[in-house]
Amino acid sequence: MGWDEFLVLWCAAWGVVTLAGYGMSLAGVTKAQRTVRLTGRIEQVREPRHGGSRTGGIWVVVSYRDPASGQQITVTNDGERGEMITAAWEGREIGVSHPRGRPHAYRFSNTPEKPSRGLGWPTFAVFLVYVGLVVLAAVGWGWPWALIGFGGPWAVFAAASLPGTVRAKNRRIERLAAMDSVRGQVVAVLKDVSVDQDDGHTSTTITPVVSFTTREGTAVTAHCTSNLPDPADAYGRDVTVHYTPGNPAEFVLDPAAEHRSEEREVMVNVLVIIVLMATAVAGVAML
Repeated sequence: MGWDEFLVLWCAAWGVVTLAGYGMSLAGVTKAQRTVRLTGRIEQVREPRHGGSRTGGIWVVVSYRDPASGQQITVTNDGERGEMITAAWEGREIGVSHPRGRPHAYRFSNTPEKPSRGLGWPTFAVFLVYVGLVVLAAVGWGWPWALIGFGGPWAVFAAASLPGTVRAKNRRIERLAAMDSVRGQVVAVLKDVSVDQDDGHTSTTITPVVSFTTREGTAVTAHCTSNLPDPADAYGRDVTVHYTPGNPAEFVLDPAAEHRSEEREVMVNVLVIIVLMATAVAGVAML
């Protein structure tokens, strides 16, 4: 089988996957559409043990009402339970979901989830079809078409997304400016060691845990993974925590550093657009 035949088969196969996925979504039978989504409330928070592992996130007890029976259900996040809960306080609302008819297979998310149509995999299949078509054009008409096919559409997509990125940056900067400040303390430093099975390389992940009480009286326990100098030796250190009123899960230790990070993200997006446009123009010039 030559490259042309293989690429045609590739596009056809992923095209079938795309049609099947969108068809299942229209029929309402995707996994996401068969998932029951609920809102749970954290009833209890346990402070992590210093020197322990971050696996599983902060230990919490969550309650929610079962829509089928109307009963109040109380569960914990022991084991693999979806998203890691990295910021917790009593009364916080989080997402709870489970497959229809299987309430014991519950999973958590940091925020309540909206209903989904389950189009993630079909959309990814469309992307794979697009990749196949670009490569097919490059094989059949010359590699400059790969530059055009890759750079052109992605430059348009990135340029269309840039205004939204700028608006998100501005909103984030506004929230940083409106944050309240309180004193907090690093109550634990978690340590996870992993070993690469192929080369035996060992990597260590350090996760400080900060505890603070908001001006409204909410006691928050959260992982703190950025802008903390020398995190491995931070246990017991007093810190200043800047948080968003009404959502203490959004907190920072260094607002100025976060501001610079937001500015850099926009600049990176602009540079990506320039590179993609230049790639497409170079392909056109080589035809």
